[in-house]
Amino acid sequence: MSRLWLLLLIAGPATAAELQSIEVEHDNGEYSLVSVAWFDAGLEETFAVFRTWDLSEQFSSAIVEAWDLPPDESGRPGFYTRAEGCILFFCRSLVRQGWVEYVKNKELHAYVDPERSDFEFVDETWTFDEDDGGTRVRYELHMDPKFWVPPAIGPYMIKRKLVKAGGAALNRIERVAQDLAETSDISSD
Repeated sequence: MSRLWLLLLIAGPATAAELQSIEVEHDNGEYSLVSVAWFDAGLEETFAVFRTWDLSEQFSSAIVEAWDLPPDESGRPGFYTRAEGCILFFCRSLVRQGWVEYVKNKELHAYVDPERSDFEFVDETWTFDEDDGGTRVRYELHMDPKFWVPPAIGPYMIKRKLVKAGGAALNRIERVAQDLAETSDISSD
């Protein structure tokens, strides 16, 4: 019996992040994704994880660089990410740079600047709600890549990558949010 307790102690707390739904669509080169996930973490901490681009590398295996940028001339906070990934034998480094608008602990909107990004557009919206002792996050993504996607297999592979990457990141997002709650290291904006 003591070995079981020791193993549970070594393993650390179990995460309970849950992908409740996900839909991916492709139409005429544009991609849309809508998902709902539940995190066993507080609203404020979960919002802070998504709001802080500097944390992106901790939960996304595709993102190799990410940081928050100072506000633009309109006062909107900025962000920069560079992801690396492959679809079949087509490998790319993808840059997204843009600005963020948000209502703290409720909604977060990110938009790319097409002149500084590898996308014609990317609009992302996260909506946060307290739910059953944790946080429910609805995520909507609309994007149009500037790069060529093989028409026969590309849309299927991009959909598959979006679903796989999103699902794999959930527990890591939850863990970062739980760590923020334990350290009380939450941005005060």
